[in-house]
Amino acid sequence: MASDHILKRFDQELERLNATINEMGGLTESQFAKALAAVRERDTATAEEVIADDARVDALDVAVQEQTVKLLALRQPMAVDLRVVLSSIKIAAALERIADYAKNTAKRSIVLSQGVAPAAAVAGIDRLGRLVRGALKDVLDAFADDDVAKARDVWNRDEEIDQVYTGLFRELLTYMMEDPRTITSCTHLMFMAKNIERAGDHVTNIAELVNFRSTGQNFAEARRKGSSALYTTDAAS
Repeated sequence: MASDHILKRFDQELERLNATINEMGGLTESQFAKALAAVRERDTATAEEVIADDARVDALDVAVQEQTVKLLALRQPMAVDLRVVLSSIKIAAALERIADYAKNTAKRSIVLSQGVAPAAAVAGIDRLGRLVRGALKDVLDAFADDDVAKARDVWNRDEEIDQVYTGLFRELLTYMMEDPRTITSCTHLMFMAKNIERAGDHVTNIAELVNFRSTGQNFAEARRKGSSALYTTDAAS
């Protein structure tokens, strides 16, 4: 029957869509890890690689959009299928933003490598980045396995990321006040920290979407934030 054929095609396209998001997630995770390595190791070659490869993430984001349009054209999905299609667009958008933050961090690492930055502050950036990278890896696993419990765990870890970011921000201010020669390098580190913290927020958004596409509901409680005092700018502009 024609309806059976359409349903089979829909299922096939849905599998293809999930595969594209998984590929996009893997590339985004790699980009984020490389950006952190570029900062930690003062590696301009790796930073340039992150910047160049951002176009690949953008292309996958476009592919997700095209595939979701194709799914909607095949049939009028309802309930679970509609949640999956719509959440896929939002997850891809979040991954694209995380990759952008990785690119911007890589760009600043090139400038930072030309000067002197407090070693403890660079280590702080790496610590914050590792927290976000770990959360990103876990939320991608949660997406691939449709694991709501793991998604909730990632969602709960956002508070720790915020606390580390707040502490790092204050530490950087202290360096700048105590030694004006560090102002330039610490300013770049501040923007990097904000990029990484915002990437963490998008990871948490993905966790919420993984839960929504599976249950049709948001997490019941409000998201806990480590600090709200510093949330004034978006460093990825």
